[in-house]
Amino acid sequence: MAVLSWLRRQLPGVVALVAVVGMFFAVRLPDAPAAEKSEVAQRYRFTPMNIALPGGFRQQTIRRVNKDYKNIDAWISSVGAGISMNDLDGDRLANDLCVTDPRIDQVVVTPTPGARADRYRPFALSPGSLPMNPAIAPMGCSPGDFNEDGRMDLLIYYWGRTPIIQLAKPDAKQLTAAAYTPVEVVPNAGGSTYTGAEWNSNAVAVDDFDGDGHVDFYLGNYFPHGPVLDDRKSGGVAMNRSLSAAHNGGEDYFFRWTGATSGDKPSVTFQRADHALPKKISKGWVLAAGGNDVDGDGLPELYIAQDHGTDAMLYNISRPGKIEFQSAQGDRSSGLPKSKRIGDDSFKGMGIDFADFDHDGLYDMFVSNITTTFGIQESNLHFYNTARNQADLRAQLGDGKAPWKDRSTETGTAWSGWSWDAKAADFDNSGRPAIAQTTGFVKGEVNRWPQLQELAASNDLAVEHPELWPNVRAGDDIAGSQRLHFWAEKSPGEYVNVAQELGLGIPVPTRGIATGDADGDGRLEMAVARQWDEPVFYHNDSPKPGAFLGLRLTHDTEPAKGAAGTLPAPGSPVVGAQVTVTTPDGRKHVARVDGGSGHSGKRSTDVHLGLGGFSGPVQVNLCWRDRSGRMHKQDLQLTPGWHALKLGSQAKEE
Repeated sequence: MAVLSWLRRQLPGVVALVAVVGMFFAVRLPDAPAAEKSEVAQRYRFTPMNIALPGGFRQQTIRRVNKDYKNIDAWISSVGAGISMNDLDGDRLANDLCVTDPRIDQVVVTPTPGARADRYRPFALSPGSLPMNPAIAPMGCSPGDFNEDGRMDLLIYYWGRTPIIQLAKPDAKQLTAAAYTPVEVVPNAGGSTYTGAEWNSNAVAVDDFDGDGHVDFYLGNYFPHGPVLDDRKSGGVAMNRSLSAAHNGGEDYFFRWTGATSGDKPSVTFQRADHALPKKISKGWVLAAGGNDVDGDGLPELYIAQDHGTDAMLYNISRPGKIEFQSAQGDRSSGLPKSKRIGDDSFKGMGIDFADFDHDGLYDMFVSNITTTFGIQESNLHFYNTARNQADLRAQLGDGKAPWKDRSTETGTAWSGWSWDAKAADFDNSGRPAIAQTTGFVKGEVNRWPQLQELAASNDLAVEHPELWPNVRAGDDIAGSQRLHFWAEKSPGEYVNVAQELGLGIPVPTRGIATGDADGDGRLEMAVARQWDEPVFYHNDSPKPGAFLGLRLTHDTEPAKGAAGTLPAPGSPVVGAQVTVTTPDGRKHVARVDGGSGHSGKRSTDVHLGLGGFSGPVQVNLCWRDRSGRMHKQDLQLTPGWHALKLGSQAKEE
């Protein structure tokens, strides 16, 4: 009897223990068996390498911020690490990096490590005589030939000012800061101290949005225009009015290309296209944007990933000289949560990329969100295109419908952490694109998740006021030990994260991802920007890669010639050109010349497609606009490997 009495007294504790254990297994993120992950990981191999950075700059661990943000200065300082890969010195390889480093608040150009890393010394770009002030910090670097002279320029966007384009000089004999001429995108009063508009830009997408044959760009702003980084001021700033449906962020803009010159004093001009977006979309809190012609009409659509809710899929109805979009929304079918419908979601959109995951010739999408267990557990969005073909997709988009369905739960890609940039790419040339994804927020020693959960449960009327937010300062931690993810396909439509098995899972917050073939061997490398830590370069040493098709697609206009001994001009990328490859088994592989999409990472403008075991010629369909804005299509038979093609009225191999 004594034993039974004791058991009855312990019963509540036993029930509680069983409930806790049950809840642990119920909410624990699903994971594949170790042996299965190991087998998938054997297809890949990456070697980490240090990225050279210039010395002599004052290091910081957190930014100075507006006095109203003093108690959340670590939160305000949680973005700004960016990276891009491209050919900046004209050697026909994507072996140059442009790094935005918050530790020194500089934009650095540096060679990829490894072979030929001694081509030039790393350097920080200079604004020259353009006005600056201490309350300005760079947020990203997007390469592109903006003045159309055949050399890659650099678009730099900031918190605290309007963008600057660093135009490559045709007479440069080596890559240094003096090889660029900085020019304003938006005219201002000039002088030595910047007093212009205080934009807080976090995303760009570069593409020919109006179809006139010249690249434009979209600029997404995060905070409302104001002195976010000015620690001398109090006021003039705010936080989001909601954690799921905020529309009080900084206004977004399109910039339409209107003219350019080359030579000793290169220039480029853009016209700002105001009111190209509905106010509700334009005033969101943008962290990423992606442009892509998904329906094949020659005009790129735009996906805007909004922090604090309501991403936007914008159907392009522009015409030359007039940029215009209309929004499209996901199907309101029964059983589908509003939070997973395009245009209606309430998640924290922080990254976007396009790929054809099921090889039906139509673009699918992957969107990063916050997906932390016992934190803010939303879901990544792995959208599969459900249209029958491009014509059907075009008709549905024209009717305001976005026919993509989220399958992240089925594919296994739903949960990763506090997620940011994502890049879909075929790193082993198997014909199956993987997804590299950055994660992590603020790294410290004091866990602030409980306070953040209190904020998430608070009234929206309180969220807008920074003084009502929980403290997030130096030493505080929110998702600070989360790790890079590398989603690889284990079977059609099923993915596993093999970052740990590949040595990529370092517990450091990461932000931007750039991809490109730095050494020309057909295997894509990967560069990763880390927030408040050194960036890292991953050389691709995959042991048994399949065949690949690599295309360098440039306009057939002759680059502006420099004098003898100057850096060569690699040609002007045909941004937006679409490539469809059909392999002998009938599977389709699609890719494009990406002008610059995502969060803070930009892939190279080369086109790369894995072909798996096919070693013979493949059927290639090209679709592009020439400099006059005319559309062209051409079918080719190309052998695996790298090809350089000039695109005008026809495609001609160099």
